[in-house]
Amino acid sequence: MSVEINAIYEGQLHCSATHGPSGMKLVTDAPVDNGGRGEAFSPTDLVATALGTCLLTILGLVAKRNNINVDGAAVHVTKEMAAAPLRRIASLRSVVTMPKGLGKKLSADDRKRLESAVAVCPVKQSLHPDVQTPIEFVYPE
Repeated sequence: MSVEINAIYEGQLHCSATHGPSGMKLVTDAPVDNGGRGEAFSPTDLVATALGTCLLTILGLVAKRNNINVDGAAVHVTKEMAAAPLRRIASLRSVVTMPKGLGKKLSADDRKRLESAVAVCPVKQSLHPDVQTPIEFVYPE
């Protein structure tokens, strides 16, 4: 299945993109440290966003198949850029915080199943191997 995204350069380092199937729009701006105004997600911010939302989506799919309620699970992604030898994403560190008290209810097998599933999310698998992508899980009491 293919999906089309159409993007337009609007000037002053701003772009807008439209998701073909839904018509939803988003805008980007270059980050301040790269000459932009930082008024919206940068393209590399969208990569971090794609990783985080992919992790949660995969978590939700596996949880649903196993009758585990993960509503309220959250992810915090920290994007670090490298400047040399060229500007690129160096790391995307993710912390997945599960809903409060869920850790007590999960068996060791359920935890392993959920944590293993997110490790193979399609976005993570699509990133260059030089991009570090550690994932940590937190189970609040």
